[in-house]
Amino acid sequence: MADERLIGAIDQGTTGTRFMVFDHAARARAGAYREHRQFFPRPGWVEHDADEIWQNTRSVIAEALRSADIAPERVSAIGVTNQRETVVVWDSSTGEPVHNAIVWQDRRTVDHVRALEREGRSEDIRARTGLTSDPYFSATKLVWLLREVPGLRARAERGELLAGTVDTWLIWKLTGAHVTDATNASRTMLFNLHVMDWDADLLALFGVPREVLPEVRASSSVYGEFDLGALVGGPSAGVPVAGDLGDQQAALFGQACFGPGDTKNTYGTGSFLLRNTGPTPVESRHGLLTTVAYHLPQQAPCYALEGSVFIAGAAVQWLRDGLKVIASAPETEGLARSVPDTGGVYFVPALTGLGAPYWEPNARGTIVGLTRGTAVAHLARAALEAIAYQTRDVVEAMAADVAAAGLDESAGRQCLKVDGGAVGNDFLCQFQSDLLGMPVVRPAVGETTALGAAFAAGLAVGYWRDLDEVRGLWRADCTFEPALDAARRDELYEGWQAAVRAALCWAKEAAGRP
Repeated sequence: MADERLIGAIDQGTTGTRFMVFDHAARARAGAYREHRQFFPRPGWVEHDADEIWQNTRSVIAEALRSADIAPERVSAIGVTNQRETVVVWDSSTGEPVHNAIVWQDRRTVDHVRALEREGRSEDIRARTGLTSDPYFSATKLVWLLREVPGLRARAERGELLAGTVDTWLIWKLTGAHVTDATNASRTMLFNLHVMDWDADLLALFGVPREVLPEVRASSSVYGEFDLGALVGGPSAGVPVAGDLGDQQAALFGQACFGPGDTKNTYGTGSFLLRNTGPTPVESRHGLLTTVAYHLPQQAPCYALEGSVFIAGAAVQWLRDGLKVIASAPETEGLARSVPDTGGVYFVPALTGLGAPYWEPNARGTIVGLTRGTAVAHLARAALEAIAYQTRDVVEAMAADVAAAGLDESAGRQCLKVDGGAVGNDFLCQFQSDLLGMPVVRPAVGETTALGAAFAAGLAVGYWRDLDEVRGLWRADCTFEPALDAARRDELYEGWQAAVRAALCWAKEAAGRP
């Protein structure tokens, strides 16, 4: 229908930016994608060009609308979702970034985090923010910029600079509003989960001027308007920018995980498993994070437990781009099926340290069990299996936290909803189900992160009525049932745990060397 109203979503990820358009039935009607460059100035450092990301965002919006012949005035609202923890600092007058964005994968602030631990700050940080002290989060990245880039701290104190995660950068460029939402704020190590605002004591601890940080708004709210018509060379058409969720929370929202116990895992560059815990933040004692799942206007915030795995699909990318033993990611499925097992090979893909539940930034990638008979097929299968093993690590830790909190664990073990680029690999989905002993459900709409941002934007402008209506739009594509007996499942997992111990042993040895 030429006059049908639609919802747009910007999905700004670690490797590229996507824009999608959805209709009222949550069906994708248009989309475009563009990659951006990755910069590695030193080992363990990862940066992006924030202006390149902005220009790519403009390009994919225009391309998607033109490709489907969608007039700007048909778009009721645009939502934003983004790679979390990545920090951008820019000039408040010119809008120019003052340095490359420091990416969530970046490990340059390990020494700062270690100092916090030696000073006994970690427990207080966890109590306030729900986060473990780690270079992963935004605070130490922002401190590094203010300290190491000449003149930056003085400019920040004079009010000449603005800072934020990538959502904040994009919304500012789109609307001029300096805002974020609670899901992104809760990933900075500066946000107090209990008062739902920036924590004055943590700002003082890190030396971050509050003035550079954005206002924290609801995840489904109108932040301003963007002239979509001008972008595509037509008459002015102001479209509300009306939803903001960090990418993993957006995937939770897009999977309609609105009830306590609902659980999803996203397999992208990393792997991120979230379980909705309802209106109460659950403290983790097993290496997980407590985070905001979403915050709707005039409602109590909804919280989640999260297990953040740094390397998932990136392990396959490393086989392709680093070792150059495969030409494309999809061929790993055929390779994995060509052998009955890995031949005893385990690959611990700690290429940027280990995240949940271990939190060891000094860990490095480790392959164990190699023999003369090891072939590319075994390595490919081991890389895919590693993604599933890391997920089980998180599921086991989550079960322990949920039990300790007195929550109903059975509600979260009925199935695991999965999404992300890697779930197109049926071998991975089946092995994940086998290893967990529970159904793994793949949704009909694969781009659940973009869909979550669209849902948030649509709810803000009344395009969808409420969460019940949104829940009714979710559809399954395929369900993978476990087919591996429990004894074999546990035997394989014990081998994985031994491989992780080897990686941790290397980390301990490496930390002790000059």
